[in-house]
Amino acid sequence: MTINERQDEIIDEFSGLDDWMDRYQLLIDLGSEQQPLPEEQKTEQNLIDGCQSRVWLQADYRDGRLFFTAESDALIVKGIVALLIRVLSDATPKQIIDADLYFIDAIGLREHLSPTRSNGLVAMVKQMRMYAIAYQAKS
Repeated sequence: MTINERQDEIIDEFSGLDDWMDRYQLLIDLGSEQQPLPEEQKTEQNLIDGCQSRVWLQADYRDGRLFFTAESDALIVKGIVALLIRVLSDATPKQIIDADLYFIDAIGLREHLSPTRSNGLVAMVKQMRMYAIAYQAKS
């Protein structure tokens, strides 16, 4: 499945929910379904700068593709990072670098986040792209 197909799937899931309380609940549910990050990966190196909440992001490179895992101490943020992982994980570094993450605006996420959470979202996307740039440079 391509990055855009994954984004379209998320847009479909959220389009059935008109109320933003329901959308926040879906985010929380998505975050709770995510596998917790092993304690040994909750390091300073994996901590994302720019997030009000603590967010750890681990990237693993296998067979030319990046796989992300993450953890946050905030429920909604955990859901947001779960969406980003769902969209960008199992993609090549080039696909991640070139991706237009249109689902963020399409589901109204950016406009319904507080400024600090919005900054955190930008920081998470930036960190995922930085991993992609680093692994692309290595190969």
